[in-house]
Amino acid sequence: CVSKRATISRMQWDIFCRVIDNHGDLGVCWRLSANLAQRGQQVRLWVDDATALAWMAPDAKANLEGSALYATPTGQVVVRPWAVPLQPQDVASDVWVEAFGCELPEHFLTWAQLAHHHNSNASHPVWLNLEYLSAESYVERSHRLPSPVMSGPLKGRTKWFFYPGFTHQTGGLIREPWIEESLQSRESIGSEPAQTKPYSQTSTLFCYEPEALTEAMQLASLKTPGHQWQVAHGRGTLAFEQALRHWPVHLDRPNFHFMPPVPQTQFDHALAASDLNFVRGEDSLVRALWAGKAFVWQIYPQDDGAHGPKLNAFLDWLQAPDSLRRFHLSWNGLSLEPLPEVDLPAWQACAMAAQARLMQQMDLVSQLLQFVEEKR
Repeated sequence: CVSKRATISRMQWDIFCRVIDNHGDLGVCWRLSANLAQRGQQVRLWVDDATALAWMAPDAKANLEGSALYATPTGQVVVRPWAVPLQPQDVASDVWVEAFGCELPEHFLTWAQLAHHHNSNASHPVWLNLEYLSAESYVERSHRLPSPVMSGPLKGRTKWFFYPGFTHQTGGLIREPWIEESLQSRESIGSEPAQTKPYSQTSTLFCYEPEALTEAMQLASLKTPGHQWQVAHGRGTLAFEQALRHWPVHLDRPNFHFMPPVPQTQFDHALAASDLNFVRGEDSLVRALWAGKAFVWQIYPQDDGAHGPKLNAFLDWLQAPDSLRRFHLSWNGLSLEPLPEVDLPAWQACAMAAQARLMQQMDLVSQLLQFVEEKR
């Protein structure tokens, strides 16, 4: 595993997040912010709706200004409302991170322009556009490319594209130190062999509304009568309840447990304790990879069909066995084929091999820190 880190300056980071999916964009931005803070960086996280942090990161405490303060042993994250401007006494930025193509708040542009007007010799912050995660080939070509700003109050400055990814030619993935420690602990005691049964004993379900959900539930009930579903809250819970309402009378009702909203760390532990994980979006896909268990990914569907090539590119990188690829395509509505039987040993081996490849990469936060030092 790449763990060597150069000496990094203590900097003020401003990270900007527009909430579309609480578990996705805010989940990624919170993990990024907390990871930076744990490495001694000062972080302000600007969010237009931070309510999900009440359960996602319950250690965050509201302060008198209406922001939230998250303390770590070596730093802190200050969560700021999107529309509340900085004050003259606030510390100037060293780094701007626009997450997933969001743009800076108007008041922030004004503040930055005024700050530079009062001190024209001050250096500009390093300005990054942190993009969506993908295994498609354009990611390696576009990673670290400049994007000159051609209009607006900050015309003439440069943004930099920073792409997370699965290869050494990308920005890597967010990976906390405890992940490496957990893997080393597992290796020292020896990992248990994958089950030989065709389906898992326990599945964690975190999904949108896959049409194949009922089929998957019935397949599990038929192949493994004692199968347990652990259903994460949100849209997947509603889809699961809908499937139960139309459950065939000749089949025993599935065993299940509805999970309440839980902190990110608790969700990560749930994935690590399951035999098969159904995950969705970006943040929980990465968590499934670090869990090292067999998993099925529901990609966010797009009207223009762009999710199809994106899913296939990921399955190519994953080196998914045929049954896992076919299951993914049916689960994501990209194939009319019935769901194939779960080959848990093969899927587990695939997940662990992918995890081993990822551990050879430098993690996302380490790469961000190095990139910013280079561009300052």
